[in-house]
Amino acid sequence: MTGTAGGLRIVRLANFVTARSGGLRTALRHLGEGYRAAGHDPVLVIPGPRATDERHPWGRVVTLPGPELPGSGGYRLLAGRRRLARVLAELAPDRLEVSDRSSLRWTGSWAKAHGVPSVMVSHESLTGLLGQWGVPDALRRPTADRLNRATSRAYDRIVCTTRWAAEEFDRIGADNVNLVPLGVDLDTFRPDRADPRLRERYADPTELLLVHCARLSPEKRPELAVRALAELRRAGVPAVLVMAGDGPLRTALARRAAGLPVTFTGFLPDRAAVAALLASADVVLAPGPVETFGLAGLEALACGTPVVVNAASALPEVVGTAGLAAYGSGASVAAAVTRLAARPEAERRRAARARAEEFGWPAAVAGFVRVHGAESGRGTPGQGDHRTT
Repeated sequence: MTGTAGGLRIVRLANFVTARSGGLRTALRHLGEGYRAAGHDPVLVIPGPRATDERHPWGRVVTLPGPELPGSGGYRLLAGRRRLARVLAELAPDRLEVSDRSSLRWTGSWAKAHGVPSVMVSHESLTGLLGQWGVPDALRRPTADRLNRATSRAYDRIVCTTRWAAEEFDRIGADNVNLVPLGVDLDTFRPDRADPRLRERYADPTELLLVHCARLSPEKRPELAVRALAELRRAGVPAVLVMAGDGPLRTALARRAAGLPVTFTGFLPDRAAVAALLASADVVLAPGPVETFGLAGLEALACGTPVVVNAASALPEVVGTAGLAAYGSGASVAAAVTRLAARPEAERRRAARARAEEFGWPAAVAGFVRVHGAESGRGTPGQGDHRTT
């Protein structure tokens, strides 16, 4: 055994993680902290501009130099199979957990060859992503099914965070899927973070404050937030919009928002500042169509703020009656905002917080630990049948 005394070394591989990436980075940190608290030794391997090896409260983080994806706003990839295989051999994992089922799928074969139980975490809908990438409708589902079959065969277990995400594995008959909802930091994100002075910075008492808090990249569809604001203003609704986050679409969005009351904050590194903004808003917009969990939306609910989500994503399942779903148009999002804002404020804020309290990180960590078969020592990977954990 290579992990801590009585524990397991859980080596985790992830692409598309930067110092400014959102939900995935947050999930990796909370899971790492949870693994350590459970007596395990988490090691996270990610790409970056240079090689580093650091210790953090969420475990050891090994950064390998990786190429930057053009137009991605800073995302990098773990490239070079031989190098990564050498690193894996040196780390000697007891468990392998992978958060990229495209370029890292080969690591499932490495794990099998070395007798290491493996888990792939599905963080997105592949069918949805293919649509975002312009794959024709007729090819989208068969392509996703072929790739998902390969993923299911390559890894001992697949973890999906919502039933919506698990559906594309259900339709190919995969029998190694576990459903484990992620969590939200209910201490950092809470209603009493609301700050009247912060709200006054962006909106006067007669205005409706909307917030979009996500990476400004194509898969998040941030332009829908700007379009919704334009629709609301045309309808005479005195709404204003704060776009919190950064990404490759920021310049184009600023041009689109010209003449509208839109504020771009850039990336907010302070989680308490993010919580204050979310808690001070009237409605938060999460229009991304391929989200499989949507931590930013859940963080808004934890702050007592209802959310408008994309009906094509997994977020309707997550937000429940504490939010509304809209299809992918500015008019649809605007109509949902109007309906949410018409609810009594105290009622909609209570409902939002109550929904968020159904998701905690301790339960999420416990679910992942069970999937790894790591409740007590080595064990074997957990058997899953889409039961919530």
